[in-house]
Amino acid sequence: MATRTPEQILAELRALVAKQEITILKLSEPISTEIAQLQDKAQRTSDISNSSLDATTPASLEADLTHYRELFAKLRFSYVEQVTKEKFIRAIVGDPPLIVSPQENVDLEKENLEAKATLKALKTEVADMVTELEKKAMDLSRKYERVKTETARLEELPDKLAELENAVTQLRTTQASELDPNPELNLPLAKTLDLVAAKKRQRDELDRQLEQLQSQVPRKKKELERLHAELQPLETKRQNGMAAAKEAKRRKEAALGGVEDDLEERGRWYRATEAGLKQMLEIGS
Repeated sequence: MATRTPEQILAELRALVAKQEITILKLSEPISTEIAQLQDKAQRTSDISNSSLDATTPASLEADLTHYRELFAKLRFSYVEQVTKEKFIRAIVGDPPLIVSPQENVDLEKENLEAKATLKALKTEVADMVTELEKKAMDLSRKYERVKTETARLEELPDKLAELENAVTQLRTTQASELDPNPELNLPLAKTLDLVAAKKRQRDELDRQLEQLQSQVPRKKKELERLHAELQPLETKRQNGMAAAKEAKRRKEAALGGVEDDLEERGRWYRATEAGLKQMLEIGS
């Protein structure tokens, strides 16, 4: 089966809507034509002007229906009254006159009750049928309006699709020209999502380690304060030792009178001074 393009589908929808369009005016054409023929045959006028047939609306149709219901009710009453009078007069003036017995009246009353019950049942059935038809008509009307709305949206889809395709083409061109050297930024969506999940797990692990380190900060601070307290006397000893060494050197130079002694003697003095300083500062060899 060949794949149809959006333009072909849209053209088919337009042809279908144009072919099967249903409106109140078209639905009322058979009724209006029939009414006009009856009026031409009877050569009589009514309270409804002919202009209402030319501009039919749902409100005018409802008004016409109410008007003709009243007319038919009056016509039925007049017909029954006329027929009853005619039968009564014929029964009186007939030769021999029509005499009805009580039993015949009872039988006729019984038939009338049965006929009334049947008529009532038929009226109820017709009323239910009319209600159901009205409900179906409203449903069809809503569906028809929804189809019209969706068709209008479908008519806009080709232009939007063309715009989206142009936008995608431009984005691909821009992405190709400005491709990032970082390979992680050029991954497809699925791999990008996997990478994001991995980075999130790594971030959670780092957060956990950071919490552990933060919990150790108070203890490390106390240990650092203790080391500073222990380092202070050592620093004082070092400074005192350096001052003593400088003083010893100064005295030695003063004793020599500025004249250098032989190298062996000065080496022994330096070694003795170094040993003394190490002992004072408690530095291992």
